[in-house]
Amino acid sequence: MSRKIIIDPVTRVEGHGRVTVHLDEEGAVKDAFFHIVEFRGFERFVQGHPYWEAPLLVQRLCGICPVSHHLAAAKAIDQIVGLDPKDLSPLTTKLRRLLHFGQIFQSHALHFFYLASPDLLFGLDAPQEKRNVVNVALEDKELARKGILMRKFGQRIIKAITGKRIHGISAIPGGMHKTFKPEERDFFFSGKDIPNIDTMIDWSCEMVQFIKAYHQKNKDWLDHFASYPSGHLGLVTEDGGLELYDGFLRAINSAGERTLDDITSDRYVDYFNEAVERWSYMKFPYLKGLGMENGWNRVGPLARLNVSEYISTPLANKELQEFKSYTNGYPNHSTMHSHWARLIEILHCAEQMKILLSDDSILGDDLMREGQRRSEGIGIIEAPRGTLIHHYQVDDEGMITKCNLIVSTTHNNEAMNRAVRWVAQNRLDRQKIITDSMLNQIEIAIRAYDPCLSCATHALGDMPLKIELFDSHNKLINVKYKT
Repeated sequence: MSRKIIIDPVTRVEGHGRVTVHLDEEGAVKDAFFHIVEFRGFERFVQGHPYWEAPLLVQRLCGICPVSHHLAAAKAIDQIVGLDPKDLSPLTTKLRRLLHFGQIFQSHALHFFYLASPDLLFGLDAPQEKRNVVNVALEDKELARKGILMRKFGQRIIKAITGKRIHGISAIPGGMHKTFKPEERDFFFSGKDIPNIDTMIDWSCEMVQFIKAYHQKNKDWLDHFASYPSGHLGLVTEDGGLELYDGFLRAINSAGERTLDDITSDRYVDYFNEAVERWSYMKFPYLKGLGMENGWNRVGPLARLNVSEYISTPLANKELQEFKSYTNGYPNHSTMHSHWARLIEILHCAEQMKILLSDDSILGDDLMREGQRRSEGIGIIEAPRGTLIHHYQVDDEGMITKCNLIVSTTHNNEAMNRAVRWVAQNRLDRQKIITDSMLNQIEIAIRAYDPCLSCATHALGDMPLKIELFDSHNKLINVKYKT
């Protein structure tokens, strides 16, 4: 008799998801799925709007990573007005990069300190009421304080450039709408209200040392928990360095061999397909040449470090080389190592922000460029959660006629399903009782990807694990809720 377990909703992620676990007649796990049950609609909502509204509209996809959507859309709209990234003014590029680094810095801080640290500090079997940021603050006040202030620093960078911490406006077709003022720049060196940029670098180094020490004590479960071979995808510079704003798409397989060899953004349509499954609103991107079964890739911090050969900033590069030596230079497939990779990126963003803030040319006013109109634009950026693609087509009146968004969480769809399957196969109670520990471990596996489910489904509205056990006749046998 086959049975089915359903987990709904998944908590401490952005958006609403559901998990079902299918058992065979002997009670062993046959399969497991991560369902996304939100309505997919934003790609249609923007149709009929003028192209210049896209960078503003798509921010409303999410309150966590609006800057990423804003910039990806802006890069696409730049192309529609006839400008590739190299055609923009140097000041525009620097301001956008500073904005982007601030966004990744604050988003990574939010995920690690607020969402992931309870899993690490309290363990797999901690009671539900303990696994939250309040108890993190009680357990390690200094860790919580630094996490809050690091996120605040990134948010202040965003506010200085866009005017608001969330859903501000800065990038416009062909440039930026305002310059960076001297007093805005000086604030981040002053230490007034929030610690200065040098302190951010010091704390970022401390966090990397924290996670490495944690790994040494807990590597037995961190190395193996939800670990499975996969491909990895991310942007790189022309010579293979980590690139977060504008670069070439590179993918490798589980052995580290290239499966996508540094292609430009406008060629992504030649290499990627999106499959659909009837049990999820979220699509499954894959490389055409490898097919759906073998062509899927992880994206995000772990994938980015796997595809990159070096990092341009010295402190983060030193940590990258140590990270790579952990797997003897081969791709790292350990899901829980995503947190280690995420903190190395935090350090890189802190270093990059200081470089840009120290550059006097960032105070200039050469903001706009003009080009010749085109009918199509593609913008690709590395959002905090991974590779983000915005693709627009417009008519002669400048109205959007087609929009395709492939967001980071969509790329990670298959990876998260594999993670859920691993936990179900390795952690389901022998008596097939749905335990709090199993619920938590499924969520830990999903949460490592920092998924943004409303982004992935382009949903609107408020989205808040329920587990149901069914027999082969779909008769409900057992149910367990988690709020």
